[in-house]
Amino acid sequence: MIGATGTVGQRLVRRLHDHPWFRLTALAASSRSEGKRYGDAVHWLLPTALPDSVAEMEVRDIREIDDCDVVFSALGSSTAREVEPLLAQRGLMVVSNASALRMHPRVPLLIPEVNSDHLDMLDHQNFGSGGIVTNPNCSTVGLVLSLKPLADAFGIEAVQVTTLQAISGAGHPGVPSLDILGNTLPLIPGEEEKLETEPQKLLGTTADGVFSPARFPVSAQTNRVPVVDGHLVSVSVKLGRAASAEEARSVIEDFRSPVADLDLPSAPLRPVVAVDEGPRPQPKLDADRENGMTVTVGRIRDCPVFDLRYVALVHNTERGAAGAAVLNAELLAAAGRLGGANRRTT
Repeated sequence: MIGATGTVGQRLVRRLHDHPWFRLTALAASSRSEGKRYGDAVHWLLPTALPDSVAEMEVRDIREIDDCDVVFSALGSSTAREVEPLLAQRGLMVVSNASALRMHPRVPLLIPEVNSDHLDMLDHQNFGSGGIVTNPNCSTVGLVLSLKPLADAFGIEAVQVTTLQAISGAGHPGVPSLDILGNTLPLIPGEEEKLETEPQKLLGTTADGVFSPARFPVSAQTNRVPVVDGHLVSVSVKLGRAASAEEARSVIEDFRSPVADLDLPSAPLRPVVAVDEGPRPQPKLDADRENGMTVTVGRIRDCPVFDLRYVALVHNTERGAAGAAVLNAELLAAAGRLGGANRRTT
């Protein structure tokens, strides 16, 4: 794993330790951590203890990684843009949480329950004998998983989305306490642009190595709020075919994962669920649903401007980051795009 000491890297460590398919063999981070025990290099922030076996691992130089079947990347965007293609050129499969290459014309942007067929784009990459796949922005995951059943049933013509994003999404040390406590910050640099471009790639199609994005506009506004985990996404949708709130609730409730038969270890039984219990979903009550991997949708109702409006909740550091990357790697393994049966993981 590269970028192992950051907040997403730590959640990847926790998910990969004792994973049934993958074995964690190397950790890499910045030059400040190189050569140290991971337990000494990391400021462990999770409520579960750092496993002793991982704490004793030596942190390696990012550019020396070459002895694994899959590399998990939790790098910052600027470093990822440089390092990830180099690793792929060495023949490594890179599963990235970084935003740097999400919109690259040959890189799959994946949510397994939405667009697993986009893995075919790996056959058209020009990164040498390796490959790169990415997972979306943390809010985009919640938005797109809630839109997927609606897109399949009714079509989508336009989306307006406003987010209330948890402070864990800013990493550590993140937003200064005096800026966020008792306050809301109505700007998260770069987030609106991701929400306005990534959904069309995810809900689009591929043919002969070319992405054809879905053709609907998204208008996004993003806010940072004093919540630890869980991004709320308030959505209004113009549908291709008019549908009532009851019909929309029914198709969301009926949605089942199209890759369920692959038995991916991190996949939730239901990737998106609808609740009808008043002021729900709430981060405190719903973010951890199915180990943080299920998106919860509530307040589904008619919209006086578009056709439909609702609120969705996604656990931003699990389904929106670490869990998403691990699930993508499991999809790669199930599709036969990784190494041998005893899969090694960096």
